[in-house]
Amino acid sequence: MEAEAAKYIGAGLACLGMLGAAVGVGNIFGSFLQGAMRNPAAAQAQFGNLIFGFAVTEAMGIFSLLIALLLLFAV
Repeated sequence: MEAEAAKYIGAGLACLGMLGAAVGVGNIFGSFLQGAMRNPAAAQAQFGNLIFGFAVTEAMGIFSLLIALLLLFAV
């Protein structure tokens, strides 16, 4: 296998981390909405946890994109 083809395959596999981040963000917001509908009084208190979970999950997606770009352009 050529090195150029291996770079593209590796970058594609690294982008699967963004798929995991998308599923994670959907799960976080879905769970928050489900909990907010069950107990609307506690929704405001959990909003900070929602934003923190969103930020951490998105950071993992951004890190996988960074790895993919490093594989494509730096190696």
